Amino acid sequence: MPQPPVAPRKAHTWPRPTGNVEDPWAWLRDKNDPDTIAYLTAENTYADAWFTECTPSIDTLFEEIKSRVVETDMSVPVRHGGWWYVTRTQEGLAYPIHCRGTTKDTAHTQVLIDENAEAQGHEYFALGVAELSDDHTLMAWSRDLDGSEQYEMRIRDLTTGLDLTDVLTETSYGGAAFSLDNRHLFYVVNDEMMRPYRVMRHEIGTQQSADVEVFVDHDERFFVGVGLTRSGKYLVIESGSRTSGECHVLDAAEPLGSLTCVRPRQDDIEYSVDHWGDQFLVLTNLEAQDFQVMTAPHATPGEWTTLVPHETGRRIVDLDAFADFIAIQEWQDAQPRLRLLQRDGSSRIVTILDEPHDVELGANPEWNTRDIRTRFQSLVTPPTVGEYNLDTNQMTILKTTPVPGVNLDAYEAVREWAVADDGVRVPLDIVRKKTTQQDGTAPGVLYGYGSYEYSIAPHFSVSRFSLLDRGWVWSLAHPRGGGELGRSWYENGKLLSKRNTFTDTIACARHLVANTFVRPRGIALFGGSAGGLLVGACINMAPEQFGAAVAAVPFVDVVTTMSDPSLPLTVTEWEEWGDPRQEPWASYMLSYSPYDNVAPADYPPLYVTAGLNDPRVSFHEPAKWVAKLRALPQPPTVYFRCEMGAGHGGPSGRYEHWRDEAHILAFMLRQLWQRPGQ
Repeated sequence: MPQPPVAPRKAHTWPRPTGNVEDPWAWLRDKNDPDTIAYLTAENTYADAWFTECTPSIDTLFEEIKSRVVETDMSVPVRHGGWWYVTRTQEGLAYPIHCRGTTKDTAHTQVLIDENAEAQGHEYFALGVAELSDDHTLMAWSRDLDGSEQYEMRIRDLTTGLDLTDVLTETSYGGAAFSLDNRHLFYVVNDEMMRPYRVMRHEIGTQQSADVEVFVDHDERFFVGVGLTRSGKYLVIESGSRTSGECHVLDAAEPLGSLTCVRPRQDDIEYSVDHWGDQFLVLTNLEAQDFQVMTAPHATPGEWTTLVPHETGRRIVDLDAFADFIAIQEWQDAQPRLRLLQRDGSSRIVTILDEPHDVELGANPEWNTRDIRTRFQSLVTPPTVGEYNLDTNQMTILKTTPVPGVNLDAYEAVREWAVADDGVRVPLDIVRKKTTQQDGTAPGVLYGYGSYEYSIAPHFSVSRFSLLDRGWVWSLAHPRGGGELGRSWYENGKLLSKRNTFTDTIACARHLVANTFVRPRGIALFGGSAGGLLVGACINMAPEQFGAAVAAVPFVDVVTTMSDPSLPLTVTEWEEWGDPRQEPWASYMLSYSPYDNVAPADYPPLYVTAGLNDPRVSFHEPAKWVAKLRALPQPPTVYFRCEMGAGHGGPSGRYEHWRDEAHILAFMLRQLWQRPGQ
């Protein structure tokens, strides 16, 4: 092994309310500095040298993952507007192929977009929007070729398979929608801070320079999106911050008409809108901490009447309107579930699995239907597509994703509850092989996120079996800051309560050891993005609890980033973290910022990743963090890999994604435990 890279120190001082701070690695923010690229390259070389020597090898783990996937496969065909649509994969090809046909049996025949063809010649490829016109003759689609989340949009003639001459550059991920006459396309663009902020109207066949601004939001806290209601009758422009929202609607048959504001924005009032027959549906937290469903007349959309009243602890997260029923997605007791409400007021919960699981709506493009597609999975149940009939109250399984070479009956999943320092019970989902003894000898993984009210359901993973089959335990923490137990669960893990996220996760680690699921210091802590912040904070607060840590694109330089409104997305994040340019935020955020709290400690070995083109968590945050850790008198073992042609999501394509997962598995296995010969 070569010696670990050492990043040069260059004097720099940050003025802060808590006192000036010296930051000798601040220079790493400059991507155009040759020293920056040289340092990142040196880190990649060092990490690659170590991974080359890993046992089990990256290739071994990659082949294990691939062996559990049916590489040539096809989704369940779904009917929409006289066509049947599918997505298929082919062995040896990294990206999906999107198709349609006139019957269910021929749904795979007409290729609409072959992502492999579009990705050819590019190191990175990500499909953005893929929106059909009302008559199904056009498709607006966009692509990102470097991970920057700046998309180029084109319009494909589905009768010929060729793109029109229209090219829309620097579009956003904020959605797209055709007018009902199929002549106009609405799309979203970013401002210079990478915030979706403006909706444009494009007339098919014209130059982008002739496009018309339909809506713009100059408030830097708000993200803008556009789309059609499920009925296809209304265009909805939604502008939302972390704590409030505002919607405008437009008759999709009148694309040149004026927008109608549903209700002007108010501080701390969030809402979204769908169309249901002769009225609008409104999902809102107005006088409802965990949200309620209300109705509003078309003529006076700001007048709301309760349809589904608020119930404390039942967090309604989304709704979809069909011709004569509503599908409501909600979380209760750290479990997602699906509720169906009919026009007569009766409702029912769609029963899925006994163990903790995920359930959500599947592809349901048809407006008039009594059958609803669902997708569900758990830690031991592969992704499954079901079709529920409201008249028979029966679920028909259409497809369960095959997992070759795996006996799923050999594994078990359970829900445990850890107890935090303040006595709060924290949900913890655990999966292991039934033959793995609960005797305090097994190594394990603890995964966590806990931010933005994002609820992480217990998903299935084929890569996880490479650990479970070697006697590992895998666990998922649900700390405060997520939304699993309602809005209060989120509010008690943000702003001046953010430290609860980290202490909850540490409590979960202690629970795993105390109840002999894993051995002492046998836990690999794993998280990405804001979950990478969780990793950094936890190993600062309780390094003795962990034997390894993986921080993917981690948000670790919290105070510095949130102090600089010139950086992308900083202003929009103040409602989540606070503004450290003033107290009390300055002192509180400083108390947990991973970068600021690096100090001599018995840190576990670390594997850290970044993306050079990442617009969400800039590459310099993990780079600076690694450099500072290496400068300690007794530095921990750290391996750092920066994807030089990718962004926040890492490398694109399923094979590169599997190889990326193999690196993480190899690091964990090497650091904590492996059987002889593996």
